[in-house]
Amino acid sequence: MNKQLELLETKVAFQEVTIEELNQMVTRLQADISKLKEQLTLLSQKLQATQASNIANLSEETPPPHY
Repeated sequence: MNKQLELLETKVAFQEVTIEELNQMVTRLQADISKLKEQLTLLSQKLQATQASNIANLSEETPPPHY
């Protein structure tokens, strides 16, 4: 009985270590995801600003040469 209790305590100790390591990994991954979301938002805003500035209004367009 005492040996079984020791075995269970050992398993629980290893599980606690594993859970802590996994928790740290999940925390790091969540931070990475947050950074990536911010970068994606900034890139999206820059792309939208760039696309809008490249297109002239219809009134600003010069007529084609055949007119």
